[in-house]
Amino acid sequence: MKINIGRLVVCIAIPLLVGGVAGFLTRNSMETFALLEKPPFAPPAWLFPVAWTILYILMGIASYLVLEADVDLQEKQNAINVYFYQLIVNFLWPVFFFNLGWYLFAFFWLILLWVLVWITFRRFYEISRLAGYLLVPYLLWLTFAGYLNLGVWNLNR
Repeated sequence: MKINIGRLVVCIAIPLLVGGVAGFLTRNSMETFALLEKPPFAPPAWLFPVAWTILYILMGIASYLVLEADVDLQEKQNAINVYFYQLIVNFLWPVFFFNLGWYLFAFFWLILLWVLVWITFRRFYEISRLAGYLLVPYLLWLTFAGYLNLGVWNLNR
């Protein structure tokens, strides 16, 4: 398979841009997070941007693999639509959690995100197994984020 570098760069740039704008809007989030009571196993603040950057790159590569796959155009479009829905939900979560302090609402929003990522995983996997597998770390991270989110709500209400 010949790699279309331009398309790959755009596919990686889209989730990085979504994360970057969300990060800009919540730029004081780690200061806020430091003041909260956190559940056991909460990672240090520096790990969050590193983890999210890696996850966004993996998402971008996965979307590229789907777009380049030799499958029905409608199947690709359906998968990419769900992918973009989850990016929108992903974008809003830190605003709800950090900017608005809606910890319980953010937890339920995170469940919605997890479900959308699961659907994206399934659709990507049906088109390209590798694309699906690239989303597994994202699902695992969201599961851990759910634990942290619920713990923060419980400890800070």
